[in-house]
Amino acid sequence: MSDRLSLASSPADRRSVKDLHLGESGTICCLEDPEMALKLLEMGCIPGTQVRLNSRAPLGCPITLVVGDMADYTLSLRVSEAATILLK
Repeated sequence: MSDRLSLASSPADRRSVKDLHLGESGTICCLEDPEMALKLLEMGCIPGTQVRLNSRAPLGCPITLVVGDMADYTLSLRVSEAATILLK
């Protein structure tokens, strides 16, 4: 397995789920951490899937995401986990 499922264009262009603002959406580009990738894939964080930041805990962690174009379900993640999900 490669280091990433897909390659991001350049480090300066990299934006992750943790960078989203409340209500903002993005499309998953790739998963950065190979050890975390399987867990995230099993939770529906598949490249090409749209996610929207739904809420953030008062101290910033955890965050909740709405996963899928049709608001399939809500997923709660640590900010450190969200940082490994890169967006297009």
